[in-house]
Amino acid sequence: MTSTPSPVAADRAAAPRPSDGDRAARFTATVTLVAMCLGAMTTFLLITASVSALAAIQDDLRVSPTGLVWIPSAYTLLVACLVMSAGTVGNLYGRKRAFLTGAAILIAGSLTVYVSTSVTGVIAGQLISGVGGALVLPNSLAILGAAFPDPHRRTEVVTMWAASSGIGLAVGPLIAGALMDHFHWHTVFLSTAVLAVVTMAVAAFVTESRAPGGRLDIPGQILAVLGIAALVYALIEGGHEGYTAPAILAAWFVAAVALTGFVLVERAARAPMLDVSLFRSASFSAVMFVAAVSLFGFTGVAILSVLFYERVQHLSALDVAWRLLPFFGTYVVVAYAAGALIRRTGFKLPLTLGFLLGAGATAGFLTVGPDTPYSQVWWLYVLFGAACGMVAAPSTAAALVSVSHERAGMASGAVNAFRQVGSVTGSALLGALLAGRLRSRLPAELEAHGVPEGSRSAVEHAVSTGNAHGPAPRSVTAAIGDAFTSGVHAGMVVVAVVFLCAALASALLVHNRPHRVGGTG
Repeated sequence: MTSTPSPVAADRAAAPRPSDGDRAARFTATVTLVAMCLGAMTTFLLITASVSALAAIQDDLRVSPTGLVWIPSAYTLLVACLVMSAGTVGNLYGRKRAFLTGAAILIAGSLTVYVSTSVTGVIAGQLISGVGGALVLPNSLAILGAAFPDPHRRTEVVTMWAASSGIGLAVGPLIAGALMDHFHWHTVFLSTAVLAVVTMAVAAFVTESRAPGGRLDIPGQILAVLGIAALVYALIEGGHEGYTAPAILAAWFVAAVALTGFVLVERAARAPMLDVSLFRSASFSAVMFVAAVSLFGFTGVAILSVLFYERVQHLSALDVAWRLLPFFGTYVVVAYAAGALIRRTGFKLPLTLGFLLGAGATAGFLTVGPDTPYSQVWWLYVLFGAACGMVAAPSTAAALVSVSHERAGMASGAVNAFRQVGSVTGSALLGALLAGRLRSRLPAELEAHGVPEGSRSAVEHAVSTGNAHGPAPRSVTAAIGDAFTSGVHAGMVVVAVVFLCAALASALLVHNRPHRVGGTG
């Protein structure tokens, strides 16, 4: 007697089984997503990990406050200068090849810092790493675009890629703090090299892709590097030498000439690195501004907070990392959620509200003093992290819908470049402002705390050269702490003002076109 198969069994028998080709395609897609997310995580982890190591580097190498600013700025400087050309390199010679080369350069830069015994070696290693980061960032995103042609799936994986960069920012201080609790600060940079090795191993299975037809804009690239580098030099060294010193005035002049030349060259180029005609759109110009401001504030507040807790409240790097986790963690969560939110609200609301919240949070940091317990300020970090997370996705999406579909790739590269310019400007300007305010306020604070007049010049010299470490009278420690806090407050005021300007630009100029998958965006 023959039994009749059940409907469930019949459905199972009729269902098509995945072929070996389907399994291979799914495996390749999964590996590609993991590799690109690891690459993004590595490039952003290096930013916050190096910031967390600043105090230990200063103690070991006796770095001046101005020299200390160069350490995180050197990395973001090269990323900002090269990120747009790096995307073109991947299009021409292979995105996977450019990605793997970038990861290898990140390893070389991290190892250079690992073996360095001077601040010059540390900065050189950070510059090398910046070249690698510039190659990894745009090409990882381009590889994902080629690997996931379906618009819905592509939106999902790009959101994961963006979230992984936030995770890198969040875990950087924790990794740095945990390592420095047991080892030397050099191991912080060795951890970046290890993660880059893992990234290269996974990326070996990624499929190569290209977009031939473009060409490198060498004159534009040279002028961009010269202009941004001169600007950053003027911002950092001007805080020490004075912004009207002859060398600084020369740097301002070089920056102005180079950036003006960049605009003229790009207008005349057949294949420009950046089509400056895009800035005829008020919305596009405003989006570039708010994109730069978002990372200006994010990076600046991170640096100011780390240095405050390590130098004023004398906490370990790991203790500082736990205190900043609400900041970075909230940023990751809100940035991920904002990608879905803008489909309903458009761009104006999250951008405007985010910058207003950020301005309010930084204004709240003005109430923080040398003895303020963390229990009174943790919510300000949550608020500021949420504010930065609210503007991350909308600024990218708004850039893409501010231009025609054919120019979406250039708009994406431009918004990434402006973000990195904002990051390096934030670390440079706010770091230099902190160092300058520390030096200018210290004499008055030493006098106010009753430090003997004969000892004041020695203390001022020790602080300006980075040798103010080790046991010191309580009056000297209190004077340095108050002067340092004054510099942190000055930086927070700048962030608050710039965020208010960005809120105004978002409300008045940015097009409020909601994101539509498959539309012009």
